[in-house]
Amino acid sequence: MDCLFCDIIAGKKESKKIYEDELVIAIMDAFPTVDGHVLVIPKKHFTTFKDIDEKTLIHMHTVAKNLTDKLMDKLNAEALTLTVNYGTSQAIKHLHLHLMPNYTGKKTAKENVDEIYKKIK
Repeated sequence: MDCLFCDIIAGKKESKKIYEDELVIAIMDAFPTVDGHVLVIPKKHFTTFKDIDEKTLIHMHTVAKNLTDKLMDKLNAEALTLTVNYGTSQAIKHLHLHLMPNYTGKKTAKENVDEIYKKIK
């Protein structure tokens, strides 16, 4: 199976990792919708949220919960949106949770991903 996220997890592709444990990794989105756009990805390949076991699903949300304060504090965000895509809106067919900080008056990514990474790493 050819999967970008599996390659990142295996160390075959580079990423800007901000968190890792035995079940998940969290990386900066390479093509962010907003500044600070982070993906929480299970290390085991699950195609959709309907395939994942509850332990891993709950853990993904726990990691997201723990990263929320860090993202909001370091990036001066007012809110945060969590999203899981399913079906045709799922560009990469490996389940992942989007964490997208929200900013007043700012709808798209404006800063360089490397600069944002330095702020939150």
